[in-house]
This record gives sequence, C-alpha cells and structure tokens, in this order.
Amino acid sequence: MSAYFRMINDSGGINGRKINFISYDDAYSPPKTVEQARKLVESEDVFLVFGPLGTASNAAIQKYMNTMRVPQLFVATGASRWGDPEHFPWTMGWQPTYRAEARVYATYILEHHPSAKIGLLYQNDDLGKDYLLGLKDVLRDNYEKMVIASVPYEVGMPTIDSQVVAIKAANPDIFINITTPKYAAQAIKKLAELNWHPIQILGNVSTSVGAVLKPAGLDNSKGIMSAAYQMDVTDPQWDSYPGMQRFRTFMEKYYPEADKSDGMAMTAYNMSTGLVEVLKRCGNNLTRENVMKVAGNLDFEIDTLRPGIRVKTSPRDFYPIEQLRMVRFTGHNWEAFGPIIDGHAEQVAASSN
Repeated sequence: MSAYFRMINDSGGINGRKINFISYDDAYSPPKTVEQARKLVESEDVFLVFGPLGTASNAAIQKYMNTMRVPQLFVATGASRWGDPEHFPWTMGWQPTYRAEARVYATYILEHHPSAKIGLLYQNDDLGKDYLLGLKDVLRDNYEKMVIASVPYEVGMPTIDSQVVAIKAANPDIFINITTPKYAAQAIKKLAELNWHPIQILGNVSTSVGAVLKPAGLDNSKGIMSAAYQMDVTDPQWDSYPGMQRFRTFMEKYYPEADKSDGMAMTAYNMSTGLVEVLKRCGNNLTRENVMKVAGNLDFEIDTLRPGIRVKTSPRDFYPIEQLRMVRFTGHNWEAFGPIIDGHAEQVAASSN
C-alpha cells in the first residue's frame, strides 16, 4: 500500500493533493488495535482509516470509528458485519464476504458432490462462523446430514495438527479448510503426512502461493480448490493482460524486494486502486461524509480483478465485491473453471432453485 501511494504521489497525487500514508502495527491483537486506532484518529488526526486487517481487531474498533464518524474503509476481512450501513454507516468491507464465498462452495458441492460427507476446520471467531452460515444458507436441511465433522481452533494456538487428525477420524469425502495463512499451510502439510486425500477446499484468504502453498509444499497443494476474484500473480495466463503488465511494472519500480509469488501484494494493490478511485470521485468535496457517500455508490472494474468481476455498491449494499469463480491449484498456479458465481444470497437462491 505504501508503495502504491508513493506511485500516486510521484504522479502528482489525487486532484492535486498528496496522500500522507501512516501505518501502525497492531500485532493482530484487538486491544492493541483500539490503542492504535485512537492514536491515529485523536493524535494523528487522520482523514480516514483504510484497509485495517483482521476480523476481531476491526470488530474491536467498529463502534469507536462510527462514534467518531471517521471512515473505516475497505476493511481487510470478509466478515459480513462490515456491510451494515444502517447501524455502522462509517464502516465498509472490500473482499467478498466469507459467507458469500461459502455459498459458492456449497453451490459447487451440491452440484458436483451432492451425497458427499464434509469435514470442516474453522477459526473460532466471526471469520469461521460466517463460513458456516454461508454453507447453511445453501445446504439448508442437508447441512446436518452432510457435515459429519466440524472442528474449531483458536487464534494463537501453535498448531492445528490434532484438529486435522480428529476430522480425518470421521472420514469425510470433502475437507473444507477455513483458516488463516499459517494454519492453512499447517493443515495442508498435515493431510500429506497422514497420507489422507479428500477433496480439499481452501478459504480464499489463504490462497497465496508464496505465503501458504509453498510452505505447505506445492505437491501437497495440488488439486486444492478455492474461489477467486482477483488475478493470480503466479499464473502466466494473465501475462498479456494490460492490468497485470501495469502491476508488474509498478512492483518492479516501487516494491522490487517483494516476493513475486505472494498474492497479498495484489490484494493491497487492488484495495489501494479502490481507495484512489473513491478519492478521485470526491473531487474537491473532500469531507468524510462525502467519502462514504461516494463509497456507497460505486460501479467500476479494476483490470487486475478477474474479467467480469465488478466493484459495485449502493447506499444499502456495502459489499463492494460479491462475485467469485471456482479455481483449482495445478501445482504451479490457480486455474479457474466454471462460471462466475454471485455469492449474494438472492442470486445463489435463484441459481440453485
């Protein structure tokens, strides 16, 4: 993000203004998030808080940001609580919600493996629980019958090996891995050690080839499925696309030391592109109220999202990205298959009826 804003400032800023980007580390700890957010808002007098990471940490500051009327914009977590303009008009997410993503997986499972038994490993917080709700939205009465193992883990645990062993004991056909990157890599590795080969579905937050699949072992990761909304930085199929060429040129100039296989850089690039678009559209009316008004009326494409996927909001819909496509890991990169699926509840219901 800081590299992106350096590029924007080098090219003259936005409507003649430069971005002063301040970044504090909250160590992924909610009490620390509260402390840092207060410092940013009350000492640094920031205009808005952009892309703060983590479900529990953002939940800890959501009321505060709304009381202070400071935008908590494009929150970097897919919990569905970031799209509640009625109660939290100053908070908006970015990525597809975990619930919408889980609906996509459930739609796929019902279509291709309707009699499968499912084992779930999930983080015991809003992140994990949102996925469970999304699966229930689509599987409905079949949920209890199909899900034969559902095992939570707590953030901060050193390892989730025993959870994986417990799920394997139930012998499901499909293993759904709803974890953050460190635990996702551990789980994939553990399955390989146990010589257990179910159909594997991996949450989108943990699909980075560099940060997750390489540490887990590329061979161990082959065949894993997920759902994607942005281009995969490791996939040569995007090399000829102007958006990817611009991204690579930017990375080369502004962030050359980055791991080229880490998809998180692309996520930050796309979110930053979204923020710059909002600020551009504010023109000279640069108030916090106008930022949220503009953010609540978006409809545009980013050329490093997968073709056909749009950033779209309305005053009542604070979920910018709701479309995903199923992808499968080849051992080298993520290959898309099937149509774009809209994870919006009404859309899924319509397509599964």
